[in-house]
Amino acid sequence: MPSLSSPGDRLLLGLYATTILISAALLFAVEPLFAKMVLPQLGGAPSVWSVAMVFFQAMLLAGYAYAHLLTRFIPGWPSAIVQLAVMVIAAFTLPLAIASGFGPAPPAYESIWLMGLFTASIGLPFFALSANGPLLQAWFARTPHPAARDPYFLYAASNVGSFLALISYPLLVEPFTRLPDQTRFWSAGFIVLIALIAACGAYLLRSPSLPKAGVPEAAKTPPPTWRQAGAWVALAAAPSGLLIAITAHLSTDVAAVPLMWVVPLALYLATFVVVFQSRPILSHRWMVVIEAPLIVALVALIIFDLSKYLIAAIALNLAAFFVIAMVCHGELARRRPAADHLTAFYLWLSLGGMVGGLSAGLVAPHVFSWVAEYPLLIVFAILCRPGLAPPRTPASFVLWIALAALIAVIPLQDLRLRLPMEGNVLIGAMILLLTASVPFWRKPLGFAAIVALALIVGRVQDQDGASRQTIRSFFGVHKITDTAEGDYRVLMHGTTIHGAQRLLEDDGSPVKGRPEPLSYYHSASPMAQTIADVRARAGRPIRVAIVGLGSGSLACYAEPADVFHYYEIDASVVRFSRDEARFTFLRDCAPHAGIVLGDARLTLAAHTGEPYDAIIVDAFSSDAIPVHLLTREAVGVYLKKLAPGGLLALHVSNRHLELASVAVGLAEANGLASVVSEREVEESDDAHYKFSSTVVVAARSQSDLAAFAGREGWSAGEPDASQWVWTDDYTNVIGAIVRKYREE
Repeated sequence: MPSLSSPGDRLLLGLYATTILISAALLFAVEPLFAKMVLPQLGGAPSVWSVAMVFFQAMLLAGYAYAHLLTRFIPGWPSAIVQLAVMVIAAFTLPLAIASGFGPAPPAYESIWLMGLFTASIGLPFFALSANGPLLQAWFARTPHPAARDPYFLYAASNVGSFLALISYPLLVEPFTRLPDQTRFWSAGFIVLIALIAACGAYLLRSPSLPKAGVPEAAKTPPPTWRQAGAWVALAAAPSGLLIAITAHLSTDVAAVPLMWVVPLALYLATFVVVFQSRPILSHRWMVVIEAPLIVALVALIIFDLSKYLIAAIALNLAAFFVIAMVCHGELARRRPAADHLTAFYLWLSLGGMVGGLSAGLVAPHVFSWVAEYPLLIVFAILCRPGLAPPRTPASFVLWIALAALIAVIPLQDLRLRLPMEGNVLIGAMILLLTASVPFWRKPLGFAAIVALALIVGRVQDQDGASRQTIRSFFGVHKITDTAEGDYRVLMHGTTIHGAQRLLEDDGSPVKGRPEPLSYYHSASPMAQTIADVRARAGRPIRVAIVGLGSGSLACYAEPADVFHYYEIDASVVRFSRDEARFTFLRDCAPHAGIVLGDARLTLAAHTGEPYDAIIVDAFSSDAIPVHLLTREAVGVYLKKLAPGGLLALHVSNRHLELASVAVGLAEANGLASVVSEREVEESDDAHYKFSSTVVVAARSQSDLAAFAGREGWSAGEPDASQWVWTDDYTNVIGAIVRKYREE
């Protein structure tokens, strides 16, 4: 903290620090707030946040570029007048709302559509806010304050505001307020900020006339070289790209909600707070020391696929990410220029952030068929460690070429290398390889080469003999795997199995005839029981709507005269479910089943045909259910399309969230009765891909659920009066996590 020599200095510093903090808080509060608004438009896909992050970084770059040009060509109080005018114009676009005129996102162009929606909806206020940080620091540098010569400490204040806004959103804002209230409070904060900026401008107007950045012309430092600027870009790009990768992992395996977005972003911002302090509380030197073993542990986690230990895996991912960001941002702080090049420094820093985000959020999903950007970014982060030198000797040239070759190999999906080692021998060899990196921890080039080699060997070695296919789209990565014996084909999204088909009989002969539904859809499952009950009560061919296609397992409960309609948002899922070389449920059981492409809430609401006897909501994103499909409004949509006496089945199995009570509350809020399956008593056989599940079945009257009353494994739904009903404007994921923890 800079020393303060007078009450006037304290007042000046307090004004600027408060303005910067509030501006940063508003800037980062709008990110989860508006992304949550948009989430239902694209099926609750985790990629919504990845694309949103790219938009935010691009707008931040635009704001920093504007601030740089403004301070260069219109320095001092005139720039304050211009910025105040921009803020006032932006205020006329409030309150925050989704721009009208945007129809459904076109398949394969979701990212471009989403970028356009963000730009039209919040582009101007976000742009205006993004320029405030560097502008206010540049204005402060022109004041006579004793700390004006090195205003970078105010960047820490900016990131404190960002950090507090992000942390408060999932912990305080989202659980206790609804979206309309959030937008009103945000708009009020924006108006207050305009007044504070006007006060800063007025103070600048009364300040003595000073040269740019408050230093004499003779003391000007030379502008940064291209090499310096390139280093700033690289050091900013690595943690920015990793931020996208880590966030996608959390959102996919838990829930695509603000809680899972803001934790990595808050850690990312916390590193800026620490490194730009006058006296950082965490030593940069020790961060460099700790980073190396954490990277080795992270690589081991990836190689040995320890994702089943999800909590420990997430903790290690976040710890490694935090330390990597600390090292990269610590190097940025160490290499920052004098105050007269402050806005240029922030411009290059934001360019690096956008490059990293753009590469991981937009380019990688279209270039790689699997999440190759994660290991590539780990290798890149190693090259950002201090001590990297350009090639000067023949040996270093060879090492650089070898590393380039290894990096080129990492993204290859279909590469297979059968090494003459199996089981414990392979594990031992990989451990030895990672251990061999220890002497190179101080030599980034050698360290990166060994880690790249370990990642390649760990990936291409087919340990169990299983064949794999990977399909990637905007909505995630699907893996289709045949077991080592070739008797089952399994569909996975993230870490969760979404379907399985038996290929071989016990005697090794191919399975013939109608395939048996497996995974959560086997003959004793709640889903099968629900369809059987609907059929028994109808006494005729039934009409069924299924939200979420997967491998198409439920099609095998259709009889020839039945009408089965699937509602699926991901075109790639439609392609592989219809591909007879992958799964044959649709071909063999319901070749005429209708498939409607698009977000289920929108497409089901647009359905104008006969109502359905059953609606089954089974839309997963790894182990998470898109939250916008579990709200009072969503159930209202389902109810309008449900025939008299029909059943609504909500599949709410989840390893991390207790959602059965949420679904029961939604049923009660819509005037429905409900029953809940008890997975503990369900017949399951994991070895043969028959899993237990939690399903909530709702109907307009208790009599429609009579068949479930005396059935083992089912109980009446009892609403929890202490829980708020989830709506499009309100969800409480933390509460669902806490309830799950208490259950276990």
